[in-house]
Amino acid sequence: MTVQDSPTGIDTFATEWEAWHQRRDSTLAHAHGFLAVTGLHWLATAPQRFPDAPGTWSTGDEGVVVVLGEGEELVVDGTAVHGRHAFGVIPERGGVTAVWGAAVIEIAKRGGHDVIRPRHPDHPLRTEFTGTPAYTPDPRWVVTGTYTPFPEPRPTTVGAVAEGLQHVYDAPGRIRFRIDGRTLGLTAFDGNTPGGLMVLFTDATSGVTTYAANRALQIDAPGPDGTVVLDFNRATNLPCAYTDFATCPLPPTENRLPVAIEAGEQIPHERQPTAQ
Repeated sequence: MTVQDSPTGIDTFATEWEAWHQRRDSTLAHAHGFLAVTGLHWLATAPQRFPDAPGTWSTGDEGVVVVLGEGEELVVDGTAVHGRHAFGVIPERGGVTAVWGAAVIEIAKRGGHDVIRPRHPDHPLRTEFTGTPAYTPDPRWVVTGTYTPFPEPRPTTVGAVAEGLQHVYDAPGRIRFRIDGRTLGLTAFDGNTPGGLMVLFTDATSGVTTYAANRALQIDAPGPDGTVVLDFNRATNLPCAYTDFATCPLPPTENRLPVAIEAGEQIPHERQPTAQ
């Protein structure tokens, strides 16, 4: 008997999904989560001051440097710093944080560029957040597929929501599956769990009921025979669906699905057109 055939199974499926969805929103609405970001500042060799962070910031051969003025202080790794402080060279997709009162300053590298992203808990995007709309969970969208690894991970360049920026990921393989009698495929990247995978995709709902640029799906590690389970009910928005201060990657061209995946998270309330 499948989940669809069992009322008890359907209830459990929906309950587990709801708990997952609430955890997702709680993480997003964390005091220093992405909804708290107040700016995305691209650093240059010339020192710059920003309205939502202390000091003047620059980047160069020794990495990111801040020069704090009189009365300004950051806490880095539990230690208060004053005056000039060098954070060192930040690796691609890496980052460190510094505490400034109730705020946190994220220092990161994205697409080869050093940036800072201040995160203030009192940012209205966070304090007014009411949750992410989503399709009603439906077992129909739990799909079994087959993962085929490439002989070697393939460096894959994708665009970004930030104009002119590119990301490069190693793609370890590709997933094939069927929906409504159609065979479809997705190039996979490494996921958040050991051996797990992640796919970025768009589909026929993108820009209609779901965020136009991208959605992501985490997938558990394949079985010994390459079997994977894609639960599209757990397709998620990336931070760029909520804020302009993100540098999220776009899906590879081949991950634009020609079907409507009516499952998972939808366009956030914050991005809905304002009624005239």
